[in-house]
Amino acid sequence: MRTQTVDLLILGAGVAGVYAALAAEAEGARVLLLSKDPLPSGATSWAQGGVAFPLGEEDLEAHLQDTLRAGRGLVEEGVARSLLEEAPKHLKRLLAWGLPFHPEPTREGGHSRARVRHLGGDRSGLFLLQGLLARLRSPVLERHLAASLLVAGNRVAGAWVLGPEGPLEVRAGAVLLATGGLGQLFPVTTNPPGATGDGMALAHRAGAVLRDLEFVQFHPTALPDGSLVSEACRGEGALLLNALGERFMPRYDPLGELAPRDVVARAVFRERERTGGVFLDLRPIPQLEERFPTVVASARALGLEPLREPIPVAPAAHYAMGGVKTDPWGFTGVPGLYAAGEVASTGFHGANRLASNSLLEGLVMGERAARAALADLAFPKALEALPALTLDPRHLPELRRRMGAGAGVVRRREGLEEALAFAEGLPLEEGPPDLAARPHLEAGNLALLARLLLRMALLREESRGAHFREDFPQEAQEAYHLEAQGLTLRRVPLGV
Repeated sequence: MRTQTVDLLILGAGVAGVYAALAAEAEGARVLLLSKDPLPSGATSWAQGGVAFPLGEEDLEAHLQDTLRAGRGLVEEGVARSLLEEAPKHLKRLLAWGLPFHPEPTREGGHSRARVRHLGGDRSGLFLLQGLLARLRSPVLERHLAASLLVAGNRVAGAWVLGPEGPLEVRAGAVLLATGGLGQLFPVTTNPPGATGDGMALAHRAGAVLRDLEFVQFHPTALPDGSLVSEACRGEGALLLNALGERFMPRYDPLGELAPRDVVARAVFRERERTGGVFLDLRPIPQLEERFPTVVASARALGLEPLREPIPVAPAAHYAMGGVKTDPWGFTGVPGLYAAGEVASTGFHGANRLASNSLLEGLVMGERAARAALADLAFPKALEALPALTLDPRHLPELRRRMGAGAGVVRRREGLEEALAFAEGLPLEEGPPDLAARPHLEAGNLALLARLLLRMALLREESRGAHFREDFPQEAQEAYHLEAQGLTLRRVPLGV
């Protein structure tokens, strides 16, 4: 068994993980990053939209109000305000590092003004991550997956890792989860193949609280293969048309194509049902191919020609607003365990993430969590690996099909119950991590999260943000979170 000891072990090498590593190494810490896939990895490098920075102090309140409005009553206002107040510091730093932000910001859905800063046209996430990786000095182990966490009593103190050269035991003063979301639970997703909820499952099994998993944002405009068509396209003039050639968004919201994502996703879903299809007309965008090269290339790869005709789009699972509950400094409540980025639930996104707030959260919370973790280092000697949870991956296609049918854009009790019965019937197995393999671990993580997500979606008998119940179409009068710890689910008032 190979072993290694570091101050901070970071699982995940997207924006939150790499920015956290930069913050920690600046403090002189010994840092190790694990990346499940070759770099650049994770959902960050797939992100077409930019980073939503307030346009100075005069825009802070407006940005906050846009975030609160999109989050449908579930945003923790104090958390959101503090993140937005800290945002300009990070923009200033990134500009000083030479990251090539476009000089003019863009407006995206849910924003009251143009404040989203892009890099590299519609390749913002990739350009941002490459810029951060270029500054990184800490080692990154690619193709390494944490099979289980190492614990001493109730403290997390490392991870048991699977890699190409065999198992590796990493002992760490603290562990920071930056593993991204759970989009691979669904049949069509804009997420990369590695988005299997690993960090959420690891945290849950270590005793952390998972919160609001039912809030999964469906991006309204994905191509048939799940390729993303950036929301910035609609910000620059692209129009949604149904199969009859009618522009329909103004019937659903006065903001039209720039309504919040949950509104647009449901409108697209209903118009596809009503007329047989929905199309995005990109032709109103000047210099389309120059400004959105990834979108154009993705469409052409499917035999579509966006410069000549509208292209077919549909909603796809995109972003998990819920995740591991943390405080404003990334602490999960489990000693030694921190989380940042999409894996975490800080309260910033509420029931529906405002466009391009996610990369901002990854920056702010990545640095905060790294600094908090470094103030909480401990190196217990007697460690044990928690059992690994596995499932035969051949069950995944049917699990995804049932998740799409029962827990998609529009939900009903019957569909949720059918999906839950299937998920709870899957033969999950616990065992030593040294007997596990990556496909079986990922399948086990997804099955565990499917059970929790579906139970939360059934318990939330209201429609709020990204969670829409046809059988409960109204918002509840009181906003509340849903939390899972072990086998217990509970309702928790906002702000607690």
